[in-house]
Amino acid sequence: MSERKDLIQDFVPVQAADLLNAVADLKTAGYRLGQACATVIGDDIEVMYSFDKDVVLKNLVVTIGKSVPELQSVTGLYWYAFIYENEMHDLFGITFKNLALDYKGQFFKIAEETPWNKGANAAKSVVEVAPATDDTDVATETTKGDE
Repeated sequence: MSERKDLIQDFVPVQAADLLNAVADLKTAGYRLGQACATVIGDDIEVMYSFDKDVVLKNLVVTIGKSVPELQSVTGLYWYAFIYENEMHDLFGITFKNLALDYKGQFFKIAEETPWNKGANAAKSVVEVAPATDDTDVATETTKGDE
């Protein structure tokens, strides 16, 4: 019978700008990505990436603003993270830069956009349109055969 080891679990706060370096260090040390998740805490979103090696869990915890949440994707280091990151995008509205496989909000079929973060990307969805000066400036959409 093997000797029992107790699980060691560390929670390491990481700035968003330092996330990729911290993940790369864990990969170099032989850790595997076990899961990633997010939760809303007040005006922020806490994102946690959990890694394990030899019964040791290292949890990198990144806190980002929930109004325009954005992080660098870790899929360049752990390709299969696309599953976790697409899920967090659909449910919390987090934009992952350089996501290897981006479902563009279609990973889950959900009834409402970002159900666990109602105000996500509100600032990004504002579009300014200059008023038309005359009828020639108004764009019209035509379908082939409508001409």
